[in-house]
Amino acid sequence: MIWQLLLLALALGVGYYRWSRRRLYKLAAEIPCLPDSYPVIGHAHIFAGSNEDIMQVLQKIGRISNQNNGLTSFWLANRLFVGMTDPAAIEVVSKSCLDKGEYIAKMFRIAIGNGSIFAPVNIWRSRRKINAPFFNRKNLDQLVPVFDAKSSIMADLLRPEAGGGDFSIWRYITTFATDTVCETALNTDINMQKCSDHHFLLHAIEEGTQLQAKRVFQPWLHPDVIFKRLPAYKRVQYLLERAYTFLDEIHTFSITYYLQNIQKKKEKNTEDGLKNLNNNNELSYFIDVEIQSSGGLEKGYSDIELREELLVFMVAGSDTSATAVSFTTVLLSRYPDVQDKVYQELQEVFGESERAVTAEDLPKLTYLEAVIKESLRLYPPVPVVVREVHSDTLLPSGTTLVDETTVLFNIWGTHRNPAYWGRDADEFRPERFLQGPLPHPAMFMPFSYSVRNCIGATYAMMSAKTALANLIRRYRLLPSAGMCAADLQRPLPVKFDIMMKAVDNFTLRIEERNHI
Repeated sequence: MIWQLLLLALALGVGYYRWSRRRLYKLAAEIPCLPDSYPVIGHAHIFAGSNEDIMQVLQKIGRISNQNNGLTSFWLANRLFVGMTDPAAIEVVSKSCLDKGEYIAKMFRIAIGNGSIFAPVNIWRSRRKINAPFFNRKNLDQLVPVFDAKSSIMADLLRPEAGGGDFSIWRYITTFATDTVCETALNTDINMQKCSDHHFLLHAIEEGTQLQAKRVFQPWLHPDVIFKRLPAYKRVQYLLERAYTFLDEIHTFSITYYLQNIQKKKEKNTEDGLKNLNNNNELSYFIDVEIQSSGGLEKGYSDIELREELLVFMVAGSDTSATAVSFTTVLLSRYPDVQDKVYQELQEVFGESERAVTAEDLPKLTYLEAVIKESLRLYPPVPVVVREVHSDTLLPSGTTLVDETTVLFNIWGTHRNPAYWGRDADEFRPERFLQGPLPHPAMFMPFSYSVRNCIGATYAMMSAKTALANLIRRYRLLPSAGMCAADLQRPLPVKFDIMMKAVDNFTLRIEERNHI
């Protein structure tokens, strides 16, 4: 009798659960679904394997979505995901659904708390306003000397590789990007490019993102009660402690500098004091802006809040820029005609001089910018972005997304959608970005789209243009030895580490131009 009652209660519970989610199941039936869904786990099994395997699945989802008018669906356990590659649909969802979802965001808050990227909407709005003054164009123009100095060091350090064999350019580019971010964020020169003492920070970031990437697509690891009992969680905590210690040490130094800087301002102008911190065309570092815009040392960010934003800027600023530059170098090594056009443009702007790159130079490098954008199109550093639906959202196709739907913007697939990019969508052709405005703004979204896009997109582009200008003025980029013509035309093997990275760690060769 007891067992019968238990079975009846279970049947009623399952029935009510399914009835309460009936609109979600109806939506799933309307949208083409991935094959091979299993009971309970849904499609989670297809995400098993290495980070390279995961990226191949995301690419497959993008292709299937493109074949079905920009929409497809799949289940991760009991959660319905709608994969989206149609720019018109992405525009609607990105403007009406700002929540990145507690389901995904909570995994990353272990590391960055309420840092801007994954913060709840109410926290994100205020923090974005606080961050905004640092990223205005006037201030970014004053960062170009930092971009130039750090990328010149990178070019110097590459000289021993010139004329040699294959090597990974990633280490050189990622240390350049981290040096740049540390100085522009904290006014601190950690000299990572020449000193390996701080390389543990890079290793912590890379290993931490790899661990989190695996967790995202494995629903059995989503509950904190399970994940916190696994060795992976202990490893993440260890990596975080090392990163926090590093940040806290630099943070203390930077606060001291900040106070000294304010005192100098007050001595110059006692009436305005702190309000004039960014006047007279003086560079404001990220930490300056965060403290000032949030209300000052007494009323502004707490130490924890400041550390959260600094960590977000450190990770996103360095990894995104480094990935974008690295993919571009590999593509240029495989397309010598494109590289020659970039070099010709650099010659027109700089001639034979070895002078520094300035803010005034960057707008003149239009073809180089087109090359970077085409690289970002084919290999976006962030290949997918998630949004959570909390109320009915009508798409241009007539489909209505309902509460509890998770939308996966498949940026990789959107950037290769032939309906918008044409039959040559998979080809590397920078000239497509020199042909006027794009048919739809959401068809190119390497830094996400709409109001919750990446606030540092211009920073990343200016840093990338400066670095590549200094690199290509000095060196000719060559593909790995032994690659045939067919190899050069094949897509680059990539993996999903939250950021999309090359499986071979961006391997190529270089030659000094004055030796050719």
